[in-house]
Amino acid sequence: MKAIVDCNSFYCSCERVFRPELKDKPVVVLSNNDGCIVSRTDEAKKLGVGMAAPYYQNKDVIEKNDVTVFSSNYNLYGDLSMRVMDTLRELVGDCRVEVYSVDEAFLDLGMIPDEQLHSAAIQIKETTEQWTGIAVSIGVAPTKVLSKVANRLSKKNKKLTGCVMVLDTEEAIKDALIRTDVGDIWGVGYRYAVKLKEIHAISNAWQLSKMNTEWARKNLGGIVGVRLLKELNGEPCVEMKNPLETKKMIATTRMFGKPVYDLAPLKEAIATYTSRAAEKLRRQYSAASFINVFVVTNEYKNGAYHYNPTTSGTHIRLPKPTSYTNELIKHAVPLVNKLYKSGPKYLKAGVMLGGIVPDISIQGNLFLSEAKNCEKKLMDMIDNINFSQRDDVLKFATSGTTRNWKMRQEMRSPRYTTRWDELFEVS
Repeated sequence: MKAIVDCNSFYCSCERVFRPELKDKPVVVLSNNDGCIVSRTDEAKKLGVGMAAPYYQNKDVIEKNDVTVFSSNYNLYGDLSMRVMDTLRELVGDCRVEVYSVDEAFLDLGMIPDEQLHSAAIQIKETTEQWTGIAVSIGVAPTKVLSKVANRLSKKNKKLTGCVMVLDTEEAIKDALIRTDVGDIWGVGYRYAVKLKEIHAISNAWQLSKMNTEWARKNLGGIVGVRLLKELNGEPCVEMKNPLETKKMIATTRMFGKPVYDLAPLKEAIATYTSRAAEKLRRQYSAASFINVFVVTNEYKNGAYHYNPTTSGTHIRLPKPTSYTNELIKHAVPLVNKLYKSGPKYLKAGVMLGGIVPDISIQGNLFLSEAKNCEKKLMDMIDNINFSQRDDVLKFATSGTTRNWKMRQEMRSPRYTTRWDELFEVS
């Protein structure tokens, strides 16, 4: 049996951990640059606050109902996410946990007898909430897709289910599938949902599960659709994955806190994003063979800025694969000169690293002096210091010192768990 553990309104729950007076109060968290609502509590949902809607469109409702608003606090959310995942590993074993996202994890519960699944799920839920302060919902079923179905239904009526649902019988699975809209199935996108409803008259998961595999191969995306169909029928096809699986491409991209017009801050941003991408690269013991840099602008035409953004980019193949930040910056920053044009306002930039290979496959250079062969030790030292102290204590000068282009976080809460000067105080 598989389980999915999903943190309820995760960003909001993280804020409530250190603001207990906000329990049962409406809370929302905003996206980068305080643009859109990306997390909301049940109380905020009942007030009509829209998910993924622009903040300014909901501002009247928010102010009228005294809704507490936070900017995204990624340091806090990342740290609490790690605590949740570590708790799950402690409870079921490291090899039985697949971290799916910052607030979700799949568990392999095959070692637990069927008659004990519900009590085990309740114990996992209660222990996780006690140890971390983060409320979670758990869905248990024979496959990953069915566990997602169970998890979603467990949150539809939290008082009735206690945020735990186990689909361990054919009757329970059938009832859950009938109650699940086809557009709410994990793996069925919006366009496929419209197609299934309008062309094939399939409105719920139970109707979809009754189709045959050849039909799924033809109408549901080939082998992916076949796997989905089998999972709905209780046949596991989506296996647990290794959370340390090596990525084939690494990207770092951000919206600017305010529009950028000049070349210098654009270069600072690219150097900063390159440093971040290089850290991710070293974390999986890899090196990149090429680097791509891109920018997003609102073009200036006919004396006015046009809303629809255009994206442009350029790339270069590196002389040899590397994960050293200084080497990557040296090749990334000059690419900005090819992209920059005076006039447009730049809204976003990003760096992508590709052609990724294991760093142990890179051949050393016997003809370099020892002083020039110490980059790996230097990178390890920088990574260790930045990880322990956070906030890029050590950075390359090309990344800038003021960084006025960084994203806005005007309502960010303190980084309670990762900054000495922002630790939570108990009086």
